[in-house]
Amino acid sequence: MDARPKKIYLPDTMVNWPWPRTINPHHEDVKAEVDASFRDFKALSSESQETFDKCDFEHLRSGCDLMNLFSIVEEYTDMENEAVTKQRVDIVLDALHNPHKTRPKGECILGEITRQFWARAIQFASLLSQRHFLETFDEYINSVVVEALDREQGHRRSLDDYLKLRRKTVGVKPSFTIFEMGMDLPDEVFYHPVIMNLADCITELIIIDNDMMSYNKEQAAGNEFHNLISIVMLELDFDRGSAMAWAAHYHAEVQKRFIDGHAKVPSWGPSVDVLVKEYLNGVANLARACHSWSYEGQRYFSTKGLEIQQTRLIPLLPRPDRKVM
Repeated sequence: MDARPKKIYLPDTMVNWPWPRTINPHHEDVKAEVDASFRDFKALSSESQETFDKCDFEHLRSGCDLMNLFSIVEEYTDMENEAVTKQRVDIVLDALHNPHKTRPKGECILGEITRQFWARAIQFASLLSQRHFLETFDEYINSVVVEALDREQGHRRSLDDYLKLRRKTVGVKPSFTIFEMGMDLPDEVFYHPVIMNLADCITELIIIDNDMMSYNKEQAAGNEFHNLISIVMLELDFDRGSAMAWAAHYHAEVQKRFIDGHAKVPSWGPSVDVLVKEYLNGVANLARACHSWSYEGQRYFSTKGLEIQQTRLIPLLPRPDRKVM
């Protein structure tokens, strides 16, 4: 019997992505401010806060606040049943639509975190971007309840059904609106089929990368029903390596679709075209940002992220109900 621990090979999906890793020059100053104010909420356990701290102007601040909000929503819903999740989602939505209303005493801290995020963001965000955010965030947060019901019932979705839900639970589309907060991007642009297709491509790329990198942690926790790799293994009768290869191939196909579509963006005149270019640059960079964050933070790989990024090998974590043979 081979006693060596099993390894998962993680394909390098972003090696040819044209948008390189870049850091906003104001990142360190804004991050320190955001982290300090978020820590004051005492919303996380000491262990979760320690991990969060290691995950390393106004629109940047809104972006940082939104990433924190995503993290805390996941922390407070990820292992809950539908009823508790729905209750907490309703709190988030009420705070989002009433950012100047004092939150009830004793309410889940999600309400005040959401309220403060949006009350700050709307001071600087264009009205169009605010509307786009509320539309997309509403879709995201309600999908979290559907995921909770799936988890509670042990429901396994087909690959197509899973991707339909995952495109909402991943929370990418609300994140796109950060890139338009400083502009008035007309609805005819935001909802144009070419622009929507490009946004869909980036959403898909982030899903694939996220689910590839989170697979080990989620299978170890027995939470594999909401993960692309696990579902591909079940539906296509693949082993882990084949499922990873399938995901990498799909990733390459979606990348090509984005590059081809990017070359077909129509013109709306010089004054709008410059906004479209800036917006799409942010959208494309988000795929790189999420990919880099997965290695440089400690959510999935603890302190080994940069090493794993080089070796591409992850030791398979054992599940509590089984031994890794």
